[in-house]
Amino acid sequence: MAKPPSHRLAIVLAAALLASSAASAQDDSAAYPDSPMAVSWVRLHGHRFRVEIAVTDAQRARGLMFRDHLGAGHGMLFVHPDERPLAYWMKNTRIPLDIFYFDAQRKLVSVAKDTPACDLGNGCPPFRSDGPAMYVLELNAGVATRLHVKTGDTLQFGPGIAPPPAPSPPASQP
Repeated sequence: MAKPPSHRLAIVLAAALLASSAASAQDDSAAYPDSPMAVSWVRLHGHRFRVEIAVTDAQRARGLMFRDHLGAGHGMLFVHPDERPLAYWMKNTRIPLDIFYFDAQRKLVSVAKDTPACDLGNGCPPFRSDGPAMYVLELNAGVATRLHVKTGDTLQFGPGIAPPPAPSPPASQP
């Protein structure tokens, strides 16, 4: 039995809406260009993770957006030019993550555990550091709990990651 024309129209409209949504998602990825990143490793709590290193504004803005998988033992290290309170969000991020915030001396300031993937665009909530941070490490959700990380833990860098700046000498008093 043939479907009435109204059902065919509904199917065509649904297909067009689906195609429009897919095109919109592709357009959003174009707003965050993908650029090659250096790769190295970091060590946290005796565990080594292979990391891509995001150092430019464009690399930090894109981060792990639009990826469907992050392999075990892999992550991304975001290097900021200075130490300050930071907030990260999960916009266009399809992988639940742990977000670790480290200060300039690579000491853990705070961690946002098990942050969920978010498809709400600009409605995705921010996850703020508990203090000034310079380095942000994103790993698969659950790693922070599994490693029993705590504030003050130190992150060790592999080759190719800029070392933290030397502490400033105390200001001289007149």
